[in-house]
Amino acid sequence: MTVGVQHLKSFDYLPDECQQMQEICDRISRVYSSRLEESVQRFLESLVQLKRDYLTALEEKVLSLLELETGG
Repeated sequence: MTVGVQHLKSFDYLPDECQQMQEICDRISRVYSSRLEESVQRFLESLVQLKRDYLTALEEKVLSLLELETGG
């Protein structure tokens, strides 16, 4: 799963917001795999669909845990 900057521009993000969202998407792309449990895949997919350029504290913790667990 990859998300390009062209997709982010459709949300009318400012350049800094685009950069922050791209970083989040890059992190998600590194951990996303078809080998993950379906619920985990759906969680990651839902993060990409957020219309904000940041993660909540809980979302950040869960993504960090997934990065640690998957080596991403």
